[in-house]
Amino acid sequence: MGNSNDNCAMRRITQLVDENSFMEIGSLVTARSTDFNLSKADTPSDGVITGHGLIDGNLVFVYSQDVSVLGGTVGEMHAKKIASVYDMAMKMGAPVVGILDCAGVRLQESVDALEGFGLIYAKQAAASGVIPQISAVFGSCGGGLAVVSALSDFTYAQADKAKIFLNSPNAIEGNRMDKCDTSSVEFQDAQAGTIDGAGSEEEILSDIRTLVCMLPSNNAQGGCDDGCTDDLNRACESLDTMKGDPRYVLSEISDGHLFIEAKAGYAKEMVTGFIKLNGITVGAVANCTEEYDAQGKKTESYDAALSARGCHKAAEFVSFCDAFDIPVISFTNVSGFKASMCSERNLAKALGRLTCAFANATVPKVNLIMDKAYGSAYAVMNCKSLGADLVYAWPDAKTGMMDSALAAKIMYADEPASVIEKKAAEYDALQGNVRSAAARGYIDRIIDYPDTRKYLIAAMEMLYTKRVEQPNKKHGTK
Repeated sequence: MGNSNDNCAMRRITQLVDENSFMEIGSLVTARSTDFNLSKADTPSDGVITGHGLIDGNLVFVYSQDVSVLGGTVGEMHAKKIASVYDMAMKMGAPVVGILDCAGVRLQESVDALEGFGLIYAKQAAASGVIPQISAVFGSCGGGLAVVSALSDFTYAQADKAKIFLNSPNAIEGNRMDKCDTSSVEFQDAQAGTIDGAGSEEEILSDIRTLVCMLPSNNAQGGCDDGCTDDLNRACESLDTMKGDPRYVLSEISDGHLFIEAKAGYAKEMVTGFIKLNGITVGAVANCTEEYDAQGKKTESYDAALSARGCHKAAEFVSFCDAFDIPVISFTNVSGFKASMCSERNLAKALGRLTCAFANATVPKVNLIMDKAYGSAYAVMNCKSLGADLVYAWPDAKTGMMDSALAAKIMYADEPASVIEKKAAEYDALQGNVRSAAARGYIDRIIDYPDTRKYLIAAMEMLYTKRVEQPNKKHGTK
């Protein structure tokens, strides 16, 4: 049941939800204002279709802006309909999917429209950490509406049509759209980090369906645990061949090789996303030093260093997982911090935010050292003292303050090369390998590459009933 208009707004909803499952709410609502001859305008549903449906049997609430009605602009009743969807979703404990295609605020309604924006923001803020919020941008998403997409947990954008901006490119001093289109999907994806995925309309709606099925419906569900048909003891024989690319590693160890990446185009040296282990949805945060294509050819290389953007990306993801009781596994390969003027302006704050995200998370936390784990950069990446429940390492991984050769050069700066080489070997044996860290209790087990999936599944099963009492405080400040 729903709006009979054969428009983009309804078509997108029917493509998103299970067949014949959508039930429209508020279809008879129209604009209430009469200023500037608005009463003479035809405003069916006041430019937004709202209701609920099913995605693979999971209840979801949906609103879809209708650009054919006053440009899909947000007015008083338009905003109240969206707010009503949030009220119902919060009561039922179900996700909200917002399909955005809008020319902005409705000028004819002025302060009523602004009040409406504030109402939507308030509902989104109240729902944050209670129910998942997903946005899909298929047209313009400018001004105040860009805040709506930013308040969502995940945002997808149509690659060839979406425009996301607070200020239009031509309004930015010293810029023109033909010089740098700051509203483009490419800019918002790679530079702003506001987009989790881009593609065609069909691809986006399919991705959202997959994501909804990976997530719990609300924060009281206790994570997401489905059945598993994959072999729990399946050996992952080739992990060492492309261990610098965690996308490959995560796909290999996950049930059915399923990996859903979040913010794939932003801060590519840090990978975040979801996998399944014995049916349990798990959040993954991984350092990336290499990228490979489908043919196994290396296409990109990155330093094993934490950047400000990467830390913010990871911290936001860990906080989401913690809010919805999704376990987190960190895959560590880091030797220091990104050294650039831009990163130095923001890196310390970003590191503090990531540190707090890992430390404050009460969900099961596991760390796998893939290659390098040096210095305070490693400590930030979910080390034992920061709260990791279990720390595993691959046999050839390295730990310590820094690379043994560099440490020897610093400690024996005035000695000849032969002495430095000998001391480097000693440092590596005493301080720089995973066995010395394991002997001190900082690593729980050294595991072989093929056994990775098996041990991570066992860790999730053991930690399934984890409970932590938090200090009595309102909330942290980072």
